[in-house]
Amino acid sequence: MKTAYRIVLQAAIVLLACASLFSAASAAPAEKALRVYFVDVEGGQATLFVTPEGESLLIDTGWPGNDGRDAERIVAAAQDAGVSKIDYVLITHYHDDHVGGAPQLAAKIQIGTFIDHGENREPGAGKLYDAYKALLDSGKYKHIVAKPGNKLPIKGMDVEVITANGAVLDKPLAGAGQPNPECSGFNPPADNTENPRSLGTLITFGKLKVLDLGDLTADKEKELMCQSVNRIGHVDVYVASHHGLFQSGSAPLVHGIAPRVAIVNNGEKKGGSPAALDIIKSSPGIAATWQLHYSAEAGASNAPAERLANLQGPDAGNYLKLTAQQDGSFKILNSRTKETKEYSPAR
Repeated sequence: MKTAYRIVLQAAIVLLACASLFSAASAAPAEKALRVYFVDVEGGQATLFVTPEGESLLIDTGWPGNDGRDAERIVAAAQDAGVSKIDYVLITHYHDDHVGGAPQLAAKIQIGTFIDHGENREPGAGKLYDAYKALLDSGKYKHIVAKPGNKLPIKGMDVEVITANGAVLDKPLAGAGQPNPECSGFNPPADNTENPRSLGTLITFGKLKVLDLGDLTADKEKELMCQSVNRIGHVDVYVASHHGLFQSGSAPLVHGIAPRVAIVNNGEKKGGSPAALDIIKSSPGIAATWQLHYSAEAGASNAPAERLANLQGPDAGNYLKLTAQQDGSFKILNSRTKETKEYSPAR
């Protein structure tokens, strides 16, 4: 009996110890990471940020039509991130590859607030803007019209408006303000579409800085980077403007912000101009360019295959996922290859 009693007692001690370890593990804080999904919307944009606090910001909604393809891909990314509602949807401007998917998305997932630059200024974009405005007029959503210098009310990361409705920051950000040697002789033509009115943001998470300027064109890049000083300073991640098309992503912008990594929201036959990709590759301090698609136009200027989410051929819908820590370190997952590349904090 004594032997049996000792066995039972020892078993109880082991179970108690295991329970204590499980309790301690359960009480440990969850990883405080920012997750960013670069959703493949075939040469449009849909970038989903999910903060450690569980708040979500989607920048743009992809294309209309396509049997709801882009809305479904965005919802799939939200589900992967464990969110059932998108708290904020930011529309950079009113072209079809950015605002077109908004009605379809609103039919598939709950949305809290829409953010934009104000009224449409390009007559040719009227039809899609009208469909978006019908959502706003429904009274179901909150609405913010953003201006340069505004801070957006998103918990867990700092989101500052850099450009909106043709206006740019009127003074340098903290740590910026240096002369930009790339500006000599830089005189791009004016653009009268919705592109230069893009609502652009600098997103800061701890020491990490992510710049997304929508389809901002070179004439506005000049205002930001060349009128006396560089108003942005350096960033870690550059979401390549205008899907890597040659009208945007000038050397004064890209070399001035000196990103460590660039991510290009291009399609196989839209975006990824060789001139724009080559400017990124020649930027000081650049470690890597990632693309959502192989660019048929770019040829040898494309990123290596391991940094392409989608190769040539049938539409596969693969995405890129960036996971960042407060210290500025981050990693990028290619959903096609299932491989991850890690980047140390900037020195």
